[in-house]
Amino acid sequence: MNFRLGCAIWAYKEWVGDLFPPGSRAAEFLQLYSRRFTAVEGNTTFYSVPSADMVQRWATETPPGFKFCLKLPRDVTHQGLLVPQIPRAIAFLEQMQGLGDRLGPIFAQLPPSYSPASLDDLSDFLTACATKTPLAVEVRHSDWFQPSHTNQLNAVLEKFGVGRVLLDTRPIYECPGDPQLNSERRKPKVPLQPTVTANFSLIRYISHPEQEMNQRFLAEWVTHVDQWLRQGTQIYFFVHCPVEARSPANARHFQQLLEQHGAPIPALPWDAIAPPPSQLSLF
Repeated sequence: MNFRLGCAIWAYKEWVGDLFPPGSRAAEFLQLYSRRFTAVEGNTTFYSVPSADMVQRWATETPPGFKFCLKLPRDVTHQGLLVPQIPRAIAFLEQMQGLGDRLGPIFAQLPPSYSPASLDDLSDFLTACATKTPLAVEVRHSDWFQPSHTNQLNAVLEKFGVGRVLLDTRPIYECPGDPQLNSERRKPKVPLQPTVTANFSLIRYISHPEQEMNQRFLAEWVTHVDQWLRQGTQIYFFVHCPVEARSPANARHFQQLLEQHGAPIPALPWDAIAPPPSQLSLF
C-alpha cells in the first residue's frame, strides 16, 4: 500500500455519530478509527511518551497495514539543540518499535526558534538517529524557506533518506475569515515547498472547515500525489482542520478527488463500512 490517509488524532468524541457509530465509547475509538482510515499522526507522543504496554495495546487494536506516524516528544525537539537530546530520542525510537509493522515514519517538528544556523546540529542528530526507523523533519523558522537554506536542508535530508514534512496551511490563511479564531494552537504561516527527499512523503494538510474552500488546494495535491505515487513514492497524507469535527469528512473528500482523477490508490476502508456522500465534480 503506497498511499495512506488519515487525521492528526484518533480520539475525538464529536466524531461519534459520524466517523464512529452512535454510542461508541472512548475505549473503542482507536479500533474504530483504524478500520476507517489507514494511518494516523498520533501527536499524543509530542506531549508524553506512552508506556511499552500502551504501545503494545495500540498495535493489538489496529489491523495489519495500519500505520502510526508519531511525533518526536517536545523534550527532544523543543529544548534547543538536538544533539544533547540524542539519548532521549533513541530511547523513544526504540520504545516505538513495539508497534512492529504498524510503525510508520516518525517526525521531528522543529520549533520556529530552530534556524538554519543549527544545520550541523541537525545533521549530527540524523547521523545518530536516522538508522533507527524512517524519519521526517518539519521546519518552521522562516529562513529555512530561503532558496539557499532550502537547498542545504534538502541535501542533508536526502543524504540520510529522511523525509521533509510538507505543511500546507494555505487554506486557513488565504481564504476569507479566520478558521483558527477559536483554536488553542494556531498553525504557522509558512511557505509550501513541495519536494521529496526520501522514498516517502509526509504531508500535513490544514484544511478549511468549509469544504469548497479547499478545492483549489486539493486540486494541486491530487496532481502531486498522483505523480509521486507513479514514481514509487510512499505517501502519508494527513488532514487537519481548526474545526476538528470536519477533519474526517475533508479527508474522505480528498480520497474521492484522487479516485476521480484515477490516481493509483487503495480504497478507503471507511467507504466499505458506510458509503460516502454523493461525489462532487472534481473541481
